[in-house]
Amino acid sequence: METTLQDIKIELIQWLTTLEDKVIIQKILDIRNDDDWWDKISEIERKSIEKGIAEANSEKLNTHDRAQEIYGKWL
Repeated sequence: METTLQDIKIELIQWLTTLEDKVIIQKILDIRNDDDWWDKISEIERKSIEKGIAEANSEKLNTHDRAQEIYGKWL
């Protein structure tokens, strides 16, 4: 039987209620409070990602096999 997302959440809640390790609790809080990584990257990185998404959306991508054909001589 497949575990549902709801089941996983319940298991995590149960585990958290028994957790005593302050380091792990702090890491969980840090993850929860962490800003979106998009705001932490440079404008050049954002433009590169947006370009890649646009290329993917317009199906201008090569398969892995094709990439190996193209770049294999340098690997």
